[in-house]
Formats: sequence, C-alpha cells, structure tokens
Amino acid sequence: MAEARLRPDQAGWLIACSAISLTPHGQHLPPAITAVCILLLLWRTAISLGKGHLPHRLLLVGLSATVVGLVLLEYHQFFGKDPGIAVLAGLLSLKLLETDSRRDGRAVLLLCLFMQTGQFLYQQSMQIAALALLGATVAIGSLLALQGQPAALKARLTSAARLVLQGVPLMLVLFVLFPRVQGPLWGLPADAYNRVSGLSDSMTPGDMARLSESSEIAFRAAFSGELPPPAERYWRGPVLSRFDGRSWRAARSSTAPRPAYAPQGVAYPYTLTLEPHNQRWLLALDFPAEAPGLRYGSDFQLMSSDPVRSRLRLSLRSYPHTPVGVDASPLELREALALPSGSNPRTQALGARIQQEARDADDALQRVIADFRRRGLSYTLDPQPLGREDADSFLFDTKQGFCEHFSSAFVIAMRAAGVPARVVTGYQGGEFNPVDGTLVIRQSDAHAWAEVWLAGRGWKRVDPTAASAPRRIDGGLAAALPDSDRLPLLSRSSLAWLRELRNQLDALDNRWNQWVLGYNPARQKALLADFGVKDADWQTITALMGGACTLVMAALTAWVLRRRLSADALDRSWSLFCRRLASAGLPRAAWEGPQDYAERVASQRPDLADTVKHIATDYARLRYGRAGIERAALQSLKHSIKNFRPR
Repeated sequence: MAEARLRPDQAGWLIACSAISLTPHGQHLPPAITAVCILLLLWRTAISLGKGHLPHRLLLVGLSATVVGLVLLEYHQFFGKDPGIAVLAGLLSLKLLETDSRRDGRAVLLLCLFMQTGQFLYQQSMQIAALALLGATVAIGSLLALQGQPAALKARLTSAARLVLQGVPLMLVLFVLFPRVQGPLWGLPADAYNRVSGLSDSMTPGDMARLSESSEIAFRAAFSGELPPPAERYWRGPVLSRFDGRSWRAARSSTAPRPAYAPQGVAYPYTLTLEPHNQRWLLALDFPAEAPGLRYGSDFQLMSSDPVRSRLRLSLRSYPHTPVGVDASPLELREALALPSGSNPRTQALGARIQQEARDADDALQRVIADFRRRGLSYTLDPQPLGREDADSFLFDTKQGFCEHFSSAFVIAMRAAGVPARVVTGYQGGEFNPVDGTLVIRQSDAHAWAEVWLAGRGWKRVDPTAASAPRRIDGGLAAALPDSDRLPLLSRSSLAWLRELRNQLDALDNRWNQWVLGYNPARQKALLADFGVKDADWQTITALMGGACTLVMAALTAWVLRRRLSADALDRSWSLFCRRLASAGLPRAAWEGPQDYAERVASQRPDLADTVKHIATDYARLRYGRAGIERAALQSLKHSIKNFRPR
C-alpha cells in the first residue's frame, strides 16, 4: 500500500528545517553551491504552495551531476571537511525535490541533523551552539508533524521544545562526566587547522596592515593585580633577524625547558587564554618566568612543545624589566648586523653617516630616532605604493607607512650604523573589558617593533612607530587612526556604544570558552575533586556517569508515570460519573463524547442539566486540554462527582 503524500504543513516544516540547517554554512560553501541550494529550496517552496510538480527523476539525476561537478571544480576532490559539507548541502537540497512521503521526509531530517553537526567542524562558538539548538528543535517539530495531525505553529514548537528540555538533564550528565579528550574534538586530520589567522614567521611590507583589519580575538589576559601600563603591553611573538632586501624572516633558534635569564623587577601575574593559531609561539609579555611544560627560545620567545591547535589556557608571571642577552654570542650579533649588499642604499647611507658622527651605540640610537622624528613620517593603514627598495621609498619619498615600515627601516638604519638590531613581531596593547575584567587582544593589535643590542645592557626594545604615532602605544590602533575606514567597525573610537555592546558579547563569549569549550580533562578532574572524587580514573568516571544517567532516567520515568496516574485517576472519576447516570436510566453510548453526552442528559433530565454540563466541561478540559492536568482542578472534579447522586 502506497504511503500517503505529504501535507503542505509537513512539507513546510521540512523546508524550514533544511533552510535553518543550511544557513550557517553559507559563509563556508562556494558561492555556486550556495546559489544552487537557495534556488532548489525556493523551487521546493513553490511546489508546496501548489505552483508546480516534483521534477522528473532524469532531471534530478542531471541536477545531482551538476552539484557533484561544481564540488569537483571547486575542490578537485571529494575527501575532507569542505568538499564533504558541500556535497551534503547539495544532496539535502536535492532530496527535498523528490520528497513526497513521510519516509523520504525522515531521510531529509537525517541530512539536516548531519548539516547541523557539521557546523561544529568550523566553529564551536556560543552562536553556533544556539543555531544548532534551534535546528534540533525545528527538526523534532518536523518529526512530530510527520507523525501527527496538523497543528498550530506555536503548539508544535512548544511540544518540540518540551522534548528538547527533557533531554537537557541527560545532556548535562554526559557533558560533565563523559571522559574528556585533550585537543580539538571537532576536526579532521587533514584540514582541521587550515583556517586559522594570525602572525607568521616572516614579514613583508603590508602584512601587518592586512592583519590589523581583522577584529578576531587573538588571546585574552586576566591579570591577578594591576594591569601593566600601555608602554609595557608588548606581547612577544616571532623574532625576525634575516633580511633579504624586502622580507624579514625568523632565524633558527634553540629552545630549553627554562629561560636563559634570571627574572627580576616588577612582576605581572596573569592567565593567558590563547586562541588556536597552529604555531608553537605563545605570545607572552616580556619576560616570562619558568613554568612547567613550556619551552623558552634563545630569542626569548615563549614556546609550546606542539602547535597550538586548540584554545590554550596558561598561568604566567612576566618580568618586563629583566635584562636579557647581555652575553649574546658573536654569531647572534653578526646575524643582527647583516644587510644584503646594494639593498636600500639611501637608508644604509644614512646609517653609515650616523655611525661616523655618533660617539657610541647609544648616541647612534638617539640620532636615528631623532632623524625619524625630523622627517615627519605618517602612520597609516593606506600608505602609497613603495618600490623595490621599501625602506628607501618609505623614509625618503612617500614618508607614509604602517608599523612594519617603521620597524624595518629602523633596523636597517641601525645595522648600517654598526648597532646589532632585529625586528620583533607580536601584539601591542589590548582593550580592557570592564564586564569580565580581562584584557582582550585582537588581530587588529598586531604590531612590529625593534630590538637593539647595547654592550653591557643586552637587547633593548625600541618602538620606532612611537616616534611618529605615540597614541598607537597608549590608545591602540583606533586612537592612532581614528578616521580610518579600514579599521574594524567595532574598534572605531566614534562608536562607543557599539564597543560597549562588543564588551558584553566578548564577556559572554569568554565565559562560554572557559566553561564549555575549555572544559578539558584537567577541569573535569578538578570538578570531580570538589565533589570528593579524588584521582578519578576512567572506570570511576564511567561508573559515575552510569549512575547519574540511571538517576536521570528514573526521574523522567517517575514524571511520566505521575502524569499517567493523574490521567488514570481522571478517567476513573469519569467512569464513576457515567455509571451513576446509567443507574438512573441514562447510559452513555460508546460513540458519545463528554459534551454530546451532557447535552443528551440535559435534554432528558432538565433538573440535572447544570450539574452534568459543568462536570462534563471540566472533564473535557482536563482530559483534552493543552495545559495538562491541574491537581486542584482534578480534586474539585472528583469532589463534584463523588457528591453527584441522580435519582
């Protein structure tokens, strides 16, 4: 026997669920696949409204071949996260076009659930979780629509939400007690980390400016005491010593389990929460003390043993006034003096002239800084195009540049003046969020500065950008470039109310990251220890999880049975009422509902009309109403029936 065709309301639920499941993937799918999915959904919507018929099988085969061809054209393969999601998106849209039965409808919902799960392969943010929750609720509502009679939208969504809420206790138990996996849960080996952004181990003019256009969060820092002043908020990243005339690259450096310096001076304790960037550097304030499990580079970078591929939380203590590199090796100093022959000749000539005029390295440093100030250099995200000799064009021609232009030209001039120097990249500043008390550092805070080596004093930080744009150091990029259209929208100084909104959202997102995404094995053990479960192994955790799941299921079962017992008590009272009327010669026919029965009794016995109608109305409301059985109303009805004595 053929299965009944879908009703319009059932088709509507399936289309809505498909649209909600596909929408979050719009930013990841190729434009051609997105356009195909939209057209197919609109086509199916028109069919459900009676404006056409389901397409022929041969047309569906052709459309399927088109989707497969577009995926192959875009990715050149079918394996991996991106092509797999694209194929699923196309298949879901195509499946809707051949769906006209409940069985096919269930297949559509299964694909929808796959697409909702696929969202977490890209992001695990609170917003994505909310979209997945919405999608799951609509999917359950669609299942109810497939199985039941037509119902109002509000009633259907209420029923679906009730079912979702019934699953929340079990979900919480599994979240808290299921053995945690260290590292990213949602990822594929081949391409789980190919969409991260951040610093590189090389720098070419324009790199920092492009990175500064992003408002993505690079990391957060929560300080135990006072925040360091803006002039000390330099978060050290790759150190670049090798120069080929245009690009700076990191030199080879060794690492050790403890730093090569003795921390001294003012200390700043803080907790660093670093977003994944698929590199080993950790972006700490200068200069962190020894911490277990970390590595310390010979160029004073803080390093991880493995690339940072999941959100990392570290407790650190930094000492920015610590002398470093006083006993730098001759090889290191020679590398910090090397310049390609013939590159940027005017900048090298400037440095050579200063070397002849300066009394010592300190005097040369001050003369180069004074020269930069005297030139009236402009700090901008939109410098004029530079030629092959970037430093020469910046210092002598355009006089416009971003931090990488300042630091690169400065280091070239210092090397030409005989003073070892190198470029340091990282982040500078950060914005304090008063909502949760954290310092938020974004990609727009990316910065490049310089270090020079002075005999007896070691490596000293010099920020040549501060000579032309001191507000960049004290107030961040928005303060230095308040009128730039290329600044991230929420970073602009003229939009204070939007920044306040961003602070609220960032604080909420930070709590999600710390307590949900950051719930790792260490936190699970700490939580269990708070409840008296010390050194829990997997057998103990499994036993706890099984016991907690049993308690949750028992509670849900008791709740269901209680509702059923209430309904049984209601039906028993109604049966007593019907028996008493039958004994008075007014039996109820099998086909009669409570209202029809009451009307017939009232017509035959007017003296009982008011009482019978009142009891029948109360019973119908309690038995068939949407609000469920109310204990007080049930007791009132039982009392009325108990006192009902027809003659």
